[in-house]
Amino acid sequence: MNTAAPATASFPAPAAAAALRDSRRGWWLCLAGVLMFSLSIPMTRLAGGDASQPQLPPDFVAIGRAAVAGLLSALVLWATHAPRPRGRQWGLLAVSAAGVVFGFPWFSGFAVRHVEAIHAAVITGFLPLATAAVGAVWLRQRPAPAFWACALLGCALVLAFAAVQGGGRLQAADGLLLAAVASGAVGYVGGARLAAQGLRGEHVICWMLVLCLPLTLPWTIAIALQQPAALAEARPAAWGGFAYVSLVSMWLGFFAWYRGLALGGTLRVSQVQLVQPFASMLVAVPLLGERLDAMTLLFALAVIATVLVGKRLPVHPPRPEPAR
Repeated sequence: MNTAAPATASFPAPAAAAALRDSRRGWWLCLAGVLMFSLSIPMTRLAGGDASQPQLPPDFVAIGRAAVAGLLSALVLWATHAPRPRGRQWGLLAVSAAGVVFGFPWFSGFAVRHVEAIHAAVITGFLPLATAAVGAVWLRQRPAPAFWACALLGCALVLAFAAVQGGGRLQAADGLLLAAVASGAVGYVGGARLAAQGLRGEHVICWMLVLCLPLTLPWTIAIALQQPAALAEARPAAWGGFAYVSLVSMWLGFFAWYRGLALGGTLRVSQVQLVQPFASMLVAVPLLGERLDAMTLLFALAVIATVLVGKRLPVHPPRPEPAR
């Protein structure tokens, strides 16, 4: 009896099981990152205050958190003897850092001076679709049409919520928030690509922050010297918000996020971000005294349902290059 064929046929099973485990692990890591990121908008508003009661300067919050995280990152890289990026990885680090170290914190930091955290959380609900779109073009992945349908449905729900809550009016801060979304999408996908190339998730964000440290550290010191009164008069709660965005939003959250994107696939697990705006809203109520009504909870449940469906849909790898 020939037993070779059944034995050969069994070989793909372990690989498929390992891929499934990686996908699930990636999804849970990204969910952990999203839950940490969900406090970013409320904590940024807490740190900077609003136009009527300003606290820390928005540029200090945006750049200072990168400087603090950069110093910690230098210690981590030194203590773990982290391998240096190679060749083109430095350029990819620079592009990704432009998005997540500078772009998102800068644009969102100035925006939340003029809009509530709940409003900002709704607008940044575009981020999953933006991340998926950038990932599709950059990584040449091929999601199933139903996957895009889920992403579009989730974002349509977010837009509908914004329209109902805002009466269809857009503010200048909304443009800043959309710029933050575009910046974050580029940074997320670039960081995921670095993690897929062999850099550990925590090392990806650490190298980004260290690369920017020669700019962020003197910039932070300059802002502090120019506006000492604003820093001295800020409430302890504002400094608590700054500590959170420095240690968690700018640093620890990315440890889980980039590792999760590398394991689970950028297009699929990026849909977990659809949970983030609604988690931010829930935090903004006790933290900032903002109002959350029943309709918001219904929208949150609907969006979370699209996430659960979307993550189960197939995402195909890039097509192989034709043989020459």
